Amino acid sequence: MRISIRSWLALIIIMNVWACGQDNDELAQPAAEAVETDESAEKNRIETAEITYSASTPILTLAAKVDFGEDQYSRISSPLSGRVIEVRAKLGKKVHAGEILLIVDSPEISEAYSKFVQEASQVEYAKRAYDLANDLYDAKALPEKDVKLAKNDLVKTLATYRRAKSHLLSLKVPASELSKPIARQKITSRFEIKSPLTGIVVHRDITPGQVVENDPPAILVTVANLDRLQVEADVYERDISLVKPNQEATVTVPAYPDENFPAVIAVVGDVVDQETRTVKVRAWVNNAEHKLKPEMFAELHVEVSDSKHFLVIPEEAVLDIEGKQYVYVVDQEGHYATREVEVASVPPDKMRVLTGLLPTETIVVKGAIFIKAQERQNKSLQQNTDDSDAT
Repeated sequence: MRISIRSWLALIIIMNVWACGQDNDELAQPAAEAVETDESAEKNRIETAEITYSASTPILTLAAKVDFGEDQYSRISSPLSGRVIEVRAKLGKKVHAGEILLIVDSPEISEAYSKFVQEASQVEYAKRAYDLANDLYDAKALPEKDVKLAKNDLVKTLATYRRAKSHLLSLKVPASELSKPIARQKITSRFEIKSPLTGIVVHRDITPGQVVENDPPAILVTVANLDRLQVEADVYERDISLVKPNQEATVTVPAYPDENFPAVIAVVGDVVDQETRTVKVRAWVNNAEHKLKPEMFAELHVEVSDSKHFLVIPEEAVLDIEGKQYVYVVDQEGHYATREVEVASVPPDKMRVLTGLLPTETIVVKGAIFIKAQERQNKSLQQNTDDSDAT
């Protein structure tokens, strides 16, 4: 019996398809057995637990930065223009309130004092003119209107004199010196810039001979009390109720990872940042040893009251997938479903549940990574099977 070429081709195709099917079955069978073996082994490494509130006092950890204490530092500039003739402020040096930091020779003082002397002379002249007008009026030798004009001139001259004196006082010319008779006054063009508080010179940007301007004023010296600093942190809007003034806290910094610095909440801000949805919190921290430095990165750990327990889960239970956090919830025995959650860190190895879970739900607390790996393996095997069937 003859077989046509077309029949031979059809027969060859059928035999090839049958052979491929046999190969795929042979390959698929051992793989399935391996998966079962892996699942059995991984089940022993998976632990589940019911979610409960933390039994201990929770800690709220906030990203923070060390800063100068409010009213505990001063950025000092010159209120007038002139040439610096002496600088006594030295970096790292302790200075006391009222101590001279630098001396400026300013032509403004000379000009202001010249104006003051001129106005003082005008006042003396106006007083004599007024007294003379009164005497002439009493002698019926001068009309009353001229007396009133003399009095007005005296009032105007006194007002100008007082402005000139106030200007000198604003330039820190001693009031006691201005109270002396003009001939005995000893006023120079030198202006002493003094420290307004006791502290350490932490910044200096001035040298002898340098010319300073007061428009705009430049920061020449910064004095700060480093014995007591503040830490500024951002607390999320949802956590504002957990933080209150006078609450105890601790501060940690990377420079001293094993050391905790006791702190107390000083103030909780009243305005929420529109972009970050956070509120500023400031806490006082003692710094007698000067270990903490302004601008250091830090963490502020706030002790939350016992009535505000957190829903806490192990850090190992949370999986990060494409920037989002998930946990495995036990739907039924041996079956796990992923659920997106929102969490926050609770040192050392816990996560505070913000949204996504409720008390009494059961989740995978250990071995979540194995379930995730198994899902990937099953997905890969299913893809291979689908490709084989398509072939």
